[in-house]
Amino acid sequence: MVTARRWWDRKGLQIGLVALALGSAWMLRQTQGALLLETFNVITRPLQMLHPGPNQQERLQDARLLELQTRIVDLESQNKELQNLLGYIEQEPTSSRPIPARVVGRSADNWWQQVTLNRGSNAGIQEGFIVKADGGLVGLVESVTPNTSRVLLISDLKSQVGVTISRTSAKGVLRGDSSAEAVLEFYEKVPNAKVGDLISTSTYSQKFPPGLAVGRVKSLDLKKLPASVAKVELFPPIKSLDWVAVYPKPANPDSENQKSTNKATQKSN
Repeated sequence: MVTARRWWDRKGLQIGLVALALGSAWMLRQTQGALLLETFNVITRPLQMLHPGPNQQERLQDARLLELQTRIVDLESQNKELQNLLGYIEQEPTSSRPIPARVVGRSADNWWQQVTLNRGSNAGIQEGFIVKADGGLVGLVESVTPNTSRVLLISDLKSQVGVTISRTSAKGVLRGDSSAEAVLEFYEKVPNAKVGDLISTSTYSQKFPPGLAVGRVKSLDLKKLPASVAKVELFPPIKSLDWVAVYPKPANPDSENQKSTNKATQKSN
């Protein structure tokens, strides 16, 4: 009896601790930690009262504030772009000032092919009008409704623009490549051109007036058959168009001469 009591005095505390640990483990397993979580909440509740977190109303107010801040930044960006465009328009002669318009439609399937503007025939826009943005030529008005216009971009595979190398007057046709680059097919087999040359619309173009900036020669392939070609980096930000300027289509010199001849004939009669 004495021996058993001595053994219990030595091992009793250890057995008690082991039993407590096993019991706690069993309790956690049965309650899936709920008891421990509840105990933690009871212990930390005084601290939470001293440092309360944001309630539902405060979180909603924060969300609204972030929304307003986002809208303000967006409006400031739009205002800056519009001011730049209007400043650019004011530099044009009064008789040929363009119509400002904004891109309001763009399909992911036709991102590099066409855009829709928020101005149409009610604003004076017609088919064949020229569209420009910061950097130069963007495209041509393809169709018009009273309040919208659809623009064929120069990056479209169907687009063809007569262009010239500003430095040497070497000429060719610029074709879209469904990207921020285009392909220039020269009229000459060995054109006088080099990487870095600037490109603008040529006098041969019947759709666009001469001298509109288009891009820069990025690479050359002088072995291409039947004619040499160049990769052209387009200047206008076609990937991220927002505000544009729409210009009347250029007058056809032959048409103007014909009108003058007809007027002269009528006067003589």
